[in-house]
Amino acid sequence: MRILIDINHPAHVHYFRNFSKIMIHKGNEVFFVSRNKEMAHRLLDLYGFTYYDRGKGKSGKWGKFFYLVYANVKLLRIAKKIKPDLFLNFLHPYPSQVASLLGKISLVFSDTEHAHLHHKLTLPFATKIFTPSCYRMSLGKKHVRFNSYMELAYLHPDYFTPNPEIYKILGLEENEKYVLLRFVSWEATHDFGHAGMSLENKRKAVRLMSDHARVFITSEAELPEDLKQYRIKIPFDRIHDAIYYSSLLFGESATMASEAAVLGTPSIFLDNDGRGYTDDEEKRFGLVHNFTECQEDQKLAIDKAIELLSNPDSTAIFKRKRKALLSECIDTTQFMVDEVLKFQSHNS
Repeated sequence: MRILIDINHPAHVHYFRNFSKIMIHKGNEVFFVSRNKEMAHRLLDLYGFTYYDRGKGKSGKWGKFFYLVYANVKLLRIAKKIKPDLFLNFLHPYPSQVASLLGKISLVFSDTEHAHLHHKLTLPFATKIFTPSCYRMSLGKKHVRFNSYMELAYLHPDYFTPNPEIYKILGLEENEKYVLLRFVSWEATHDFGHAGMSLENKRKAVRLMSDHARVFITSEAELPEDLKQYRIKIPFDRIHDAIYYSSLLFGESATMASEAAVLGTPSIFLDNDGRGYTDDEEKRFGLVHNFTECQEDQKLAIDKAIELLSNPDSTAIFKRKRKALLSECIDTTQFMVDEVLKFQSHNS
């Protein structure tokens, strides 16, 4: 089978990299097409995948509309060249629209309920759409749920072993407490209308958490001068080691909050829309604490962070919670393999 995987965000490389290696080992051909966003191309290079470049993308509503047209034309040309049997991607419209035009199978994964525009532009053209079982809404007869999270496609113990060398890279003594703060740019299509934490509260969070642990910031947006000293400086592929050994993940990224959860690190996530999966990781396992972006919740989130950092047993408690999560959730990569192989007979 010839499989085209379209990458729209660096996280999508992680979602599909183990699946790709397994499918290649089984004798299939896998082709990557990737938007040049942040470190997507660097990750594909790191894991040894060749890829077609489909440009950087655009910001703003009109920019995104024109990029939709450009990306479809680019992807159509690539598809005519490599002749894939099946298109696979995490929710964005280009692969499904091109697959439909070519009469090919389009399998889509999603976990972001409020990405309404992407749903409207993708669902009519997709063959199936797969989501975690905790997804808040029904996407109709094409919708298939699985009992896991996207992050277990790459952070499941079968694929990820944490490396304590991260302490040395961070300039820390082994087992020294540290916190990761994650701030996003709010430029994604589903982020229109969001503002995130105020700069005042970001500074407050850094100040108060610094009394309990070393603070490191990872930020999509430019940091003000006084916070630049906290920016984390590690190789781009070592962030999951940093999350695993940290005492807390605090910030505006749902993906990183969930990564922390499946690694047994307490996380605090601030977003007005929230996510079904971070809600689930809170209700079922107590691994995430969800807050809105309102001023009161920002203050409550900081208070919760200090409470968690003040508990000397926090690390042991949350690693036990991780064991409970792993015992109840399936391997997302193996689920992908099983689902794609169901279509193998269509193409033999």
